[in-house]
Amino acid sequence: MPERRTVALVTLGCARNEVDSEELAGRLEADGWELVEDAEAADVAVVNTCGFVEAAKKDSVDALLEANDLKGHGRTQAVVAVGCMAERYGKDLAEALPEADGVLGFDDYADISDRLQTILNGGIHASHTPRDRRKLLPISPAERQDAGAEVALPGHAPVDLPEGLAPASGPRAPLRRRLGTNPVASVKLASGCDRRCTFCAIPSFRGSFISRRPSDVLGETRWLAEQGVKEVMLVSENNTSYGKDLGDIRLLETLLPELAAVDGIERVRVSYLQPAEMRPGLIDVLTGTDKVVPYFDLSFQHSAPAVLRSMRRFGDTDRFLDLLSTIRDKAPQAGVRSNFIVGFPGESEADLAELERFLTGARLDAIGVFGYSDEEGTEAATYEHKLDEDVVAERLARVSRLAEELVSQRADERVGEAVHVLVESIDDEDGAVGRGEHQAPETDGQVLLTSSEGLTVGRIVEAKVIGTRGVDLVAEPLECSEEAGR
Repeated sequence: MPERRTVALVTLGCARNEVDSEELAGRLEADGWELVEDAEAADVAVVNTCGFVEAAKKDSVDALLEANDLKGHGRTQAVVAVGCMAERYGKDLAEALPEADGVLGFDDYADISDRLQTILNGGIHASHTPRDRRKLLPISPAERQDAGAEVALPGHAPVDLPEGLAPASGPRAPLRRRLGTNPVASVKLASGCDRRCTFCAIPSFRGSFISRRPSDVLGETRWLAEQGVKEVMLVSENNTSYGKDLGDIRLLETLLPELAAVDGIERVRVSYLQPAEMRPGLIDVLTGTDKVVPYFDLSFQHSAPAVLRSMRRFGDTDRFLDLLSTIRDKAPQAGVRSNFIVGFPGESEADLAELERFLTGARLDAIGVFGYSDEEGTEAATYEHKLDEDVVAERLARVSRLAEELVSQRADERVGEAVHVLVESIDDEDGAVGRGEHQAPETDGQVLLTSSEGLTVGRIVEAKVIGTRGVDLVAEPLECSEEAGR
């Protein structure tokens, strides 16, 4: 019997990339590849890259170079780049980074096994020529679903697959293979974006917005529950637009209770919400549906009107504060996080002060702050009135200090609250660590439990917050949920 081919997937970037990697893993396993955790134990190391900002691109290049260093020192024979950076730059990346044995775009995902085998055999698969993926779908959202069948949409693999393609867990399984045992998993709700924010290049390489069918989202969630997942996080470039191309902009309000009713799922979390698209009905469902956590990942980006208009975004400080007030009137303990860009072209000291006014009044649980830098292919890169790099750096440091102080204060406000903590890890060094309903994976801090007695990973425990460590909470377990973890 020939030795089995082995492959390792190294994932960088956001939760959407994690879903894409698990789809690639499902396709490869279905075609006979053995998935291994460490790149040095694999014939092929596949690096799922991020192409969003310069720091993420650098991390992707570093990961590719690190994997390339394994060649000649172990089993690794080839290193292949996939993901957003590979899709965005294609042959240009291949020429600039000859250490990569292949640079594959989204259109290669359906044939990933053949592509890797060709490269492993010493063949060359021509890197694609980048193109604006917004042009692959009709301008009208109503016309996209039929056209979408002919466009590569990573993470949108159908749930009911032809015989022989589904993983061993059953015919209802999606073309997906979990790459870890964490009790939380992301599910693609949609791909692409129709917004035209002047600082963002994502729509050009992820394409126009297109929703997944609710039946596929439900089927994948049921499969994840069978794998032991307790929390699903819905991801896309813009979840508030879900359903507009399916004829129902309020489809998310209908889908969420159905997802929450899936046997074994204890939490449903929605990420990537646009403030300008928040609807009263959606707020009601997010704050009033059992097992749907009151969590609001709102993409504010700034609050000064002049800066927001330059970004081609909407709103202002007072409208954003009114939105948060509406949310907290319905769910006082709701979690809210957001990201902000400082030093945008033309940003004045008054604009920055307006942003600081918003941050001070918003009581956000988690804040990400980024200094503006030109992103090629974006409208903002052509703007005049750019700020000097040292000015951007100073403003970044200033707002970052404020943000750190504010999120610590917000954590302190939670002392005395009862929180429901999903236990994600237990070890001798850190004890039991998990997340409350107001905390998303990776980005929003954790809950450090004072005791791990009787706890297991995947259980939900009620706990009382007794202290803080920066953005993290320290909580004393009260009792384990009888339903969670069964």
